[in-house]
Amino acid sequence: MDNEENKSMPKNPADKAFVVFSYAFSIFMALLGVLPFIMLISGSFTSEAYIINHGYSFFPGEFSLEAYKGIFRNSAKVIDAYEITVFTTAIGILVTLIFTSMTSYVIYRRDFPWRNKLAYFLFFTTLFSGGLTPYYMLMMKLGMKNNIAALIVPHMLSVFNILIVRNFMNGLPYEIVEAAKIDGANDFQIYTTIIMPLIKPVLATIALFVGLELWNQWYQCMLFVSDSKLFTLQYYLYNMLNNATAMKELMSGANVDTSSIDIPQESTKLAMTMIAAGPVLLLYPFVQKYFVKSITVGSVKG
Repeated sequence: MDNEENKSMPKNPADKAFVVFSYAFSIFMALLGVLPFIMLISGSFTSEAYIINHGYSFFPGEFSLEAYKGIFRNSAKVIDAYEITVFTTAIGILVTLIFTSMTSYVIYRRDFPWRNKLAYFLFFTTLFSGGLTPYYMLMMKLGMKNNIAALIVPHMLSVFNILIVRNFMNGLPYEIVEAAKIDGANDFQIYTTIIMPLIKPVLATIALFVGLELWNQWYQCMLFVSDSKLFTLQYYLYNMLNNATAMKELMSGANVDTSSIDIPQESTKLAMTMIAAGPVLLLYPFVQKYFVKSITVGSVKG
């Protein structure tokens, strides 16, 4: 073991200097990513008055839980928003991967006579859009008002994701499809048992991007949801911040002295970020190994 470690250590002074510089640079870049997060945590536990007077710092200058107390004053609604967000994210990722991979598989198959026309039709939709009004009217006609499906359906198909998966499939040898057909496999068997295992890397990437998009969505909720029981976490926190801002402006407009009243606004923003991003940050280390594994699977062709 010691001999292997000695062999891996560079003997050339120039190589040693390069290794030292690489480690130092990596640590420096890691700190650049960690320090803002530390400031975020510190600011969320700092009083509003201290932030306004002294700005943000790496350590709470005046410890306060008012921001978190304001957010969790109605904990039942926060829990409901968490449940809606987790549900729409999980189901949305699953549905998106199924529809995206199936559509990409169709336009990947060379024996599909209209695959080029279908690919052009999908690409054409990225150049022109009907606008917000027709989109809103269509969703209303489909009964998406106060319907949890309104938070999932718009993310089911993305032309950008379809083209990415199709291009990844184009890198696969088409002979495996022809060989499977000779062996008697039907189209669905080829898709589920051959294509899907080979495109795990790109599916993992799509799942990551779609998951973050669904977790952070609030715009669809603002358009189609008025029932507070269906609010996503981001939209619930967004409304809470707007209410705090409106209250502060209203009291200032009424010439009410707000110096003795602690209405967290800046600290609330940081606390909201912590509450929204916390589960993702805690979950990512456990998911990372599967994500890295899915990237490496199929990278070496036999």
